Amino acid sequence: MNVLVTGSNGQLGQALQHLTASLPQYHCIFTDIDTLDITDPAAVEQCFTEHHIETCINCAAYTAVDKAEDEPELAARINTYAPSILAATCLRHNALLVHLSTDYVFDGSASEPYPVDAPVHPMSVYGRTKADGEQRIRESGCNHLIVRTAWLYSATGKNFVKTMLALGDTRPEINVVNDQRGCPTWAPDLAQAIVSLVDIYGTKPVHETFHFTNEGQITWYDFAQTIMELAGKPCHVNPITSDQYPTKAKRPAYSVLDLSKIKQVTGLDIPFWKDSLEKCIKEL
Repeated sequence: MNVLVTGSNGQLGQALQHLTASLPQYHCIFTDIDTLDITDPAAVEQCFTEHHIETCINCAAYTAVDKAEDEPELAARINTYAPSILAATCLRHNALLVHLSTDYVFDGSASEPYPVDAPVHPMSVYGRTKADGEQRIRESGCNHLIVRTAWLYSATGKNFVKTMLALGDTRPEINVVNDQRGCPTWAPDLAQAIVSLVDIYGTKPVHETFHFTNEGQITWYDFAQTIMELAGKPCHVNPITSDQYPTKAKRPAYSVLDLSKIKQVTGLDIPFWKDSLEKCIKEL
């Protein structure tokens, strides 16, 4: 299968590069902004034609949540317009689009894990542009799998785990919010889930949405404290409220995603968040 992976320099893109290197059934073309501008319809069409693309995994996104409040047009160009171009191109080529989305499409007012068909109500520019991107894909009529995830981290790129480890080396204590609840996702686990979905659906007609994170639910404070413990950092973590750490973009207070659908379809044994975190810290 000829697979185009966009945003391949990011955490998930690199995890997919590592995973598919040992999967001979996949012939992957890895691109990023320097090699393919996914906001350029002609460039995308040329890439699909030249490489006979059968599946496109779109890992590219504008993810600077607070910065997006000041750059809504740029965020929309990458998170909404580009997915619509990829969807239209997939439709013409009868290709499957696997698109990564986010827990930020929800407003955080729930008290139980969000099922895949829960109404979206984003509270930020980032969340809104991602929700709009999802909708553009659905309206295109192309074969698609939308996979929402949350709190992504890995040994590569910028993420919460690496930030906490750096702070743990330089500060005796830090403050971390304790009233935002969700679940972390280790990029290699997400990569495995995506490959499992592509294996199942291939070139079949499909229009589905899935949720994937690691198992469990915690706050950012819980996450930070566990990072320090597993890494043996003496840094003390203080729990604070979101009001004590104001940000430009509003975050959902509760964004735990219901994983039942992806478990039922793939049969994956999804790792518990702490087990995957421990693997990542050992890798670092």
